[in-house]
Amino acid sequence: MSEDLRHVGAAVDRYLVEVLGTDDPDAQAASSGGAVAGMPAIEVSSPHGRLLELLVAMSGATRILEIGTLAGVSTIYLVRGAGPDGRVVTLELDQRHAEVAMANFEHAGIGQQVEIRVGPAVASLDALLAEEAPPFDFVFIDADKESNPTYLDRAVALSHPGTVIYVDNVVRDGKVAEEESTNPQIIGTRAMMDLITSDDRLSATAIQTLGSKGYDGFLLARVT
Repeated sequence: MSEDLRHVGAAVDRYLVEVLGTDDPDAQAASSGGAVAGMPAIEVSSPHGRLLELLVAMSGATRILEIGTLAGVSTIYLVRGAGPDGRVVTLELDQRHAEVAMANFEHAGIGQQVEIRVGPAVASLDALLAEEAPPFDFVFIDADKESNPTYLDRAVALSHPGTVIYVDNVVRDGKVAEEESTNPQIIGTRAMMDLITSDDRLSATAIQTLGSKGYDGFLLARVT
């Protein structure tokens, strides 16, 4: 994708943030805290975060599962959508990231609404299944793309009819369309798409996006 088009996407994002007021001060503080801690700047953008907030609110979700915490920017938007009675279980591989995120949650006043489980996400998901955790209303998947097929499988197992599953970064600069790709992230994402196609429990679509984070997209599925 050309630099000119990326520049346009970023400019439109800035306009949308300003005119629609999608910035959440606590989410922005979390983003800044992550940068200070040396985390990569791969958190959701402000318009993207507001989309998550709206989807959670519109679906009436109060019990949310997040795979991939980082500094907790998306988590804050998810909690905002779920309201004061909502609860988010978020899975993070890195202990340091989890510590930074929890500090951000406390700063945002939502520490009591978030549970961080630290360790490999698949192990955490299997633990939730072994504990017979109550099903989740909304699942946000935004971790290593190689594991997307496994994450989707566990997400469905931890869901109920009507659960919404949102998978981020599924277009990858258009590379998802490359059938012969040897990139593990693309292979994982395409395998997840194939699983959805063959699973009659899921109804799904995917949307391409362009913004401050570049050219990408997300997948939205509903457990039927």
